[in-house]
Amino acid sequence: MARPGTAPARGPDAPKAGSTTDVEADEAARGDVPVDNAPSGAIVPDAEFNAALPPLSNDLNAPLEPMPSAEPAAPIAGAPAVTPAPIVPAGTLPPPAPADTELAQPLTPLSAADTVPLQTAADVKDADAPEIRYETVVRGLEPLGLDDEFKSLSALREGDGKAGNATQVNARAKEDEGLAVRLMKSLGYYDGVAVSTLETVPGEPAKLRAIVTATPGRLYKLGQITVNAGPTVPPNLVREQLPLKTGDPIEAARIQGAEANVSLILPQRGYPFVKVGERDILLDDETVTGDYTLPVDTGPRSSFGVLRPEGDSVFYVEHLNVFPRFKQGDLFDNRKRDDLREALVATGLFDTLAVEPVRTGQPGPDGTEQVDLVVRQSKGPWRSLAGSAGYGTGEGVKVEGSWTHRNLFPPEGALILTAIGGTQQQGASATFRRQNAGKRDRSFSAGVAANHSNYDAFDAFTGTAFVRWAYDSTPIWQKRFTYAFGAELTGTNESVFDFARNERVRRTYGIAAIPAQAVWDTSDDLLNPTKGYRLKLNLSPETSVQGAVRPYARTMIEGTVYYPISDSLVIAGRARAGSIFGIDRDDIAPSRRYYGGGGGSVRGYGFQRLGPFEPVSSLVPDEDGEIDIGDLRPVGGRSINEFAIEARYRFGNFGIVPFIDAGNAYESTFPKASDLRFGAGVGGRFYTNFGPMRVDLATPLNPRPGDGKIALYVSIGQAF
Repeated sequence: MARPGTAPARGPDAPKAGSTTDVEADEAARGDVPVDNAPSGAIVPDAEFNAALPPLSNDLNAPLEPMPSAEPAAPIAGAPAVTPAPIVPAGTLPPPAPADTELAQPLTPLSAADTVPLQTAADVKDADAPEIRYETVVRGLEPLGLDDEFKSLSALREGDGKAGNATQVNARAKEDEGLAVRLMKSLGYYDGVAVSTLETVPGEPAKLRAIVTATPGRLYKLGQITVNAGPTVPPNLVREQLPLKTGDPIEAARIQGAEANVSLILPQRGYPFVKVGERDILLDDETVTGDYTLPVDTGPRSSFGVLRPEGDSVFYVEHLNVFPRFKQGDLFDNRKRDDLREALVATGLFDTLAVEPVRTGQPGPDGTEQVDLVVRQSKGPWRSLAGSAGYGTGEGVKVEGSWTHRNLFPPEGALILTAIGGTQQQGASATFRRQNAGKRDRSFSAGVAANHSNYDAFDAFTGTAFVRWAYDSTPIWQKRFTYAFGAELTGTNESVFDFARNERVRRTYGIAAIPAQAVWDTSDDLLNPTKGYRLKLNLSPETSVQGAVRPYARTMIEGTVYYPISDSLVIAGRARAGSIFGIDRDDIAPSRRYYGGGGGSVRGYGFQRLGPFEPVSSLVPDEDGEIDIGDLRPVGGRSINEFAIEARYRFGNFGIVPFIDAGNAYESTFPKASDLRFGAGVGGRFYTNFGPMRVDLATPLNPRPGDGKIALYVSIGQAF
């Protein structure tokens, strides 16, 4: 063949002699192949090829035809000669291979063998895998205020800069790309994109830098706002409670908060069964807005029906009806439903409790549907132990423990046994108390107590029987006006200073009293108020029997105010004054007189050590003929005044409270403005869920002879 890929044609379609093909003509024109010298006979005609084929037998089982003997191939010029392998006669073994000297060596002793097991796949898995280090760089999110949120959710950040290989780092970076996009969309940047790249850190070839770059794009805003809801009373109630307006950014938190507001407010406005559907936001790339549609199923407008107890009933319906702060037919308000549940939980008598509204289909007032409240109950533990401890200068250590059975006399009839132990006070009491007695938060109690008090002012053995009715505030329902009244019978044997004899003697007193109290409270918290004020009035008409019947009246008025300077600083102030009318001081039992000083009075002075004292002439000189004014003991008075101001600064669960107190007790019927004693100090507070723990350290500013320099007070709750 003159050229690869070309050959002269044969057969009926071959060009005639003397003619040329287009290819040959092209080649002749180029001077590559002369037309007259074109090769011939290279292609075998079909008839000649078929005649050369051997005949085929129709018998498939016929033996194969013998292969013709092949002539030995002619040697290829220039190829090396190949020596044929020697032919070994049949039955003859080949010569043996040369011996391996290693095989002739003796075996290694077993004691010297390597017994370390081979490493398995499990060993490799538990072994410390090689790690690479990386650092994370985030760009584009900080201007949107998303940097902190990204860091808290980032897969790269969660890896703490360590990974097994670069592929793992790349996978985390890809995951953070999606996180960045989701965060941008949550603010309304629906065109936002994020790209992650990996690069080596210059100078640290074993460390990578993962870079997540976010581009927020355009901010989408709310367009048309549509609420699909049925008619309500008042009209447009749903739309008014959806605080969204056209032009607001399509921000996820803003929209979710608006929808949550609908779910919260409508049950407070008479729609307990409201259901907020799935929102739809249709984005428009041209206007960069999104039309917002929210379906809302308000359910029927409802009013309160009746209470229906279910389960292991602790209270029957008669006592359950004491707790609601609503009447049948009132418009449904979910806050009052929650208040009912909290009040029931506060009794401490339930293990589980649920209060759920159920439809009745019955008509109520003003076109409403009556909704009953199902109270599902199960009993909880009714017995409890409690304890408290405190310390005060002049009061010593005081520890109190109590055992309570809260439902020994159903409903809510409790038996309370209390014991008090301390360095200067010991006692025990038994009290019957019925909570929610015919009215929520109204209580009735009756009991007996025996007590021994040993203070500088008096040493008394006292027995008391009492009854008391009270309408009190609670953390669940703090009331503006509360009251208490009752009756007491007290017998007490006490040490009292006899001025006629210039010494202390013991006397026995019988006392009948009708104490009463009224409180007006506008403060915002019972245990830790930060604003508002309180006014308290105590009045106790009493009769003292000690040789003769001597009626008198004990009074006390107190006001406190709380003013917030900031969220962390509150100025608190207190003023108190008390008087005893109709009796001489020395005819009053020492335990019923007024004394100043102590943790709940003027801090810095000892407990009950403000006020009149025994005469100096009553002191007995020591062996050297010296007397100590500090040994004088207080005798109490018929009047008292006290003032205090505190700056309560709180940081987290702790607080610091500098304070100044002033006051005194007087022998006269009315308190005086003169001879005030001042104390100052600083306190620490630790705030807990049941109230602040208080530690106060104070010193007297104008001490008298015998007053200490430092006083310490530890208790629960604020000073006032």
